[in-house]
Amino acid sequence: MHAAIQTIEQDFEQALRQAQTRADIEAVRVGFLGRKGRVAELFSQLSALPDADKPLAGKLVNELKNRLHDQLALADARVSDQEAGRRTESSHLDITLPGIRQRRGTCHPLSIVIEEICALFVEMGFKVVEGPEIETEYYNFEALNIPLEHPSRESFDTFYVQGVHLLRSHTSPVQVRVLEKEKPPIQIVVPGRVYRPDATDASHSFMFHQIEGLLIDEGISFAHLKSVLSVFAKKLFGSQTSIRFRPHFFPFTEPSAEVDVSCIICRGKGCRVCKQSGWLEVLGSGMVHPQVLAAGNIDPEKYSGFAFGMGVERIAMLKYGVDDIRLFFENDTRFIRQFS
Repeated sequence: MHAAIQTIEQDFEQALRQAQTRADIEAVRVGFLGRKGRVAELFSQLSALPDADKPLAGKLVNELKNRLHDQLALADARVSDQEAGRRTESSHLDITLPGIRQRRGTCHPLSIVIEEICALFVEMGFKVVEGPEIETEYYNFEALNIPLEHPSRESFDTFYVQGVHLLRSHTSPVQVRVLEKEKPPIQIVVPGRVYRPDATDASHSFMFHQIEGLLIDEGISFAHLKSVLSVFAKKLFGSQTSIRFRPHFFPFTEPSAEVDVSCIICRGKGCRVCKQSGWLEVLGSGMVHPQVLAAGNIDPEKYSGFAFGMGVERIAMLKYGVDDIRLFFENDTRFIRQFS
């Protein structure tokens, strides 16, 4: 048995030295360690030995098998490295050249603006809340004092999903949901996507982003609204920015006003962007309508508040000088990289 083990080991080492490819290595494995290999034959011969000799012989054969496995692994690694080297040489690949640097990702410009605006209001004591994008007619219209005959409730002005469910056309439904769950004082800002069936062009999209604000407490007046929006405009567009309020109509606020800021391009002197007016419209606002408060189980005789809303794309276009809203959604990395 000792002689047979020594012979097999010598033959194995010689076969490994001659192996040049992984296929050669596999052939050596099958010939010596396979199910019908030479080591397997040794195991089959153990039964013919005297019982006293079987334990030692079995130990020697197992030790041989382990040594051959270890040598086979080393030879396989050697041949694999040689084959890799040959492939590298044949492909004329210079492995010393520096690799292609991976570009770091960056936030989308709309995400940057949303975070910046929300951070400004958080500094003023507001908290950020979000709500569902699929809403019911009640939260999207009725609870906001928008009657059934209002044009915005027509199918050509709203994406209806099924029955009374629809894709929200503004973020205002979140205001009602918060009013139902919380008691004044309430001070929230609501960012999110909204949907309207508008034809896509340089200034319109069927999906865009809004940020709503709501403050409810005792003794809140229009003066508080003007103060908050003035601070917001100066922090976002610069300390020299002025604001003005123009009377307007919104079903969910009374009185209501459109809010303009002095043109950030010409600083109020008049230019092509502001159409020579010196002002840019940025958001809508007003005092929360008593019926909206009542829909949220808030006593309109005791509490009052204001609300405002703005389009994020509008703010981003002004802030970054972007002249086409479609650039935000085309996934052109050349555009996105400018904001890293």
